[in-house]
Parts: sequence; C-alpha cells; structure tokens
Amino acid sequence: MSDIGSGDEGISSQKYHGQGMDAGGNNFDSGQQPQEQELATKMLQIQSKRFYLDVKQNRRGRFIKVAEIGADGRRSQIFLAMSTAAEFRDHLSSFSDFYSSLGPPNPDNVPDDGKLKSEMMLKDNRRYYLDLKENSRGRFLRVSQTITRGGPRSQVALPAQGMIEFRDALTDLLDDFGTDDGGFKGELPEGRHLRVDNKNFYFDIGQNNRGIYMKVSECGTWSPLQVKSNFRTAITVPEKCWTRFRDILADYCDKMCRAHQPQDSHQGGAGSSGGSGAGPAPADRAAPRPLDLDTFTGSAPNRI
Repeated sequence: MSDIGSGDEGISSQKYHGQGMDAGGNNFDSGQQPQEQELATKMLQIQSKRFYLDVKQNRRGRFIKVAEIGADGRRSQIFLAMSTAAEFRDHLSSFSDFYSSLGPPNPDNVPDDGKLKSEMMLKDNRRYYLDLKENSRGRFLRVSQTITRGGPRSQVALPAQGMIEFRDALTDLLDDFGTDDGGFKGELPEGRHLRVDNKNFYFDIGQNNRGIYMKVSECGTWSPLQVKSNFRTAITVPEKCWTRFRDILADYCDKMCRAHQPQDSHQGGAGSSGGSGAGPAPADRAAPRPLDLDTFTGSAPNRI
C-alpha cells in the first residue's frame, strides 16, 4: 500500500515544524489528505542527520514512514508496509555484518559506481533498492523507493555506522505493532459479465496498494469499411465512491424513464384519435430483453 497502504503522506506533524521544511510532503494519489492516525514515533540522531520512524494507520492499513532530515533542513522520506519494514530490518542485519567485515576505506579499491553490496525488495508496485556505497565522505546505505509504472523516486541515506541503531529502533516498532499490513482481508466478490449486442462488459473487483476497486472493461468490434477489429477500454472505480457512482447512474436511469413517458403517452393518444386504438406497443418496447449476465472467476487480462 505506497507500498504502503497510503498514498498521502506529507510530513505534517509538529515535530517536523520549525526545521526549514514545508509541511506539504509528497502526495502520490491526489490533492486530498486521507485521514490517518500516528500510532508511534521514534527519532534517531545519527551523525549530523535526524531520522524519524513513524508508525501510521489509515483505511488501507498500517505502514512506517521513514524521514531523513539533513543538517541543512533538507527532508527526504520513504514509506514501508509493515511486512516490508520487517524484510528491511533483516537486510539491515546482513548489511551490518558485511560492513563490519570490511577493512578501512581504501580509495584505490572502490568500485566505479561506489557500490559495495546491493539488494532489492519488491512489494506490490513498488521496488526498494538497498545499496551500501562508499564515497569521499565515508560509507552509507542508500535506500531508494520507486514505482514500477513510473513516478517519483525517493530515497534516504543512512550512515553505515548507524545501521545497527536504526535496525534496533525498527525492531522495537515491529515488536509493538507486528508485521501485518492490515487492510481488507475478506473474500472479494466474483467478477461479472454482461453482453449487450456485440459488446461485452466485464466487472472485476480487485485490490492493490491503494485499496479495493472495480474495473469495468468494455470489449466489442468496430468495422469501418468491413474491416473488423477488437477494441477495449476500461475504467477503474475506487470502492469509496461505489455508492455515489451507483446513485448517479440510478438518477440518470430515472430521468430517462421520465423522459420517455410523455412520448409514449402522446403516441398512444394519437392512435386513439384515429379510431384504431392504441395498437400494439412498438417492437422495441414490447418487453425488455433479458440481460446476458453471468459470473466468472479469474482475472480480466486472461479474458480481454
């Protein structure tokens, strides 16, 4: 979820104020700040940097926000689901052991890219790159967070001497709050299929790091000049607005029903004035056609 369950998440609490930083933060989802609760926080002073580890919770679940505050007030931050934080803790142990086995820095024996050891973590649509590096200022662990489909990259740099202290603080938080990301754990409804004329509509319920959603896919044929080809389009509707989405659709249905009624009454009256009676209803209004509706299992990409 972010990996996180959240996409918010600016640094906005009082502990960050007055340090030459704005309080807006990065908003990966929208301009709105979702409701979230801070459950616990730890602050570490490692060399000239401060690190804040905040356990937070919102409707998507729990996560840990790691914020790095430099001596000049610059801020950078990454977000970890609780399960990812546990994996990161384990990597910190192995990186620390490797760091302890290294001799003194040797400028003549440093890789061109400065990397001494690297690992990668994957969670939902996010990747985390862990690189123990060395430069003229010393050795440090760089943790980069990226989104697989493109998006902002964020990273923090932890001095190598502070990896054990950081790991221990992270362990304390995980001991208190567990490694469960939270969020919805029930069984999602099965997908539905609706066929209308030459079109197929697929309704899929899914869940990702942003929450539960409904994907509505339309498949059909398009045949200009007798050349047929399949086409596909889709929309994704977050669960939080399903009720509103339904209400808007129901409102349009009611309005169209009322719009058709005067026309039907007028046609019926015209038939009576001619002496022949209202006559049979038009063929397209004689009876509603049954919908070709069914359920299925499996994922949309396998069908369309």
